Amino acid sequence: MLKPVIPLAAVAACLMLSACSEKPAEPAAAPAAEAPKKSLARQAPMYAGQEQVLSIQSGSVSADAGGGLNLEAKASTDGAGWTQVGFLPRVYAATPPDGIYEVDVVAQKPGAPGAAGPTPVSVKSGWDRYKDGRVKGVKFISKTNEVVAMVPGAAAPAGK
Repeated sequence: MLKPVIPLAAVAACLMLSACSEKPAEPAAAPAAEAPKKSLARQAPMYAGQEQVLSIQSGSVSADAGGGLNLEAKASTDGAGWTQVGFLPRVYAATPPDGIYEVDVVAQKPGAPGAAGPTPVSVKSGWDRYKDGRVKGVKFISKTNEVVAMVPGAAAPAGK
């Protein structure tokens, strides 16, 4: 009873294999989008309850009279009650080739849930880690976006 089924199964297998060898038409090649630039930094450890803010609306960098920088960012948290808004610089093994350093904009999460919805916050801070002119710009990073602010008088990196 199985003898007539075996040749039929072999023919069906051959037909399936021959159909697999046909290649479908390839779609037209779309222009390749520029791959996102990989960060050379690693995120510094955050304190318990500290998180990145929801988003950043704007950021600015200005030179300080003492040789450091003044950082300022306008951001939003995902609710009311967030405290201790600040900057947490990322850790680099070597100087970034484009001179743009990254900082996370962070805040202390509220103990009890506050009013839901984006809440505007702003943060200003001095940054005197590098006074030798190596910082050309600062990238402010949040949960959902990032904003780059260049140091006044610093040359913009090539390709920007």
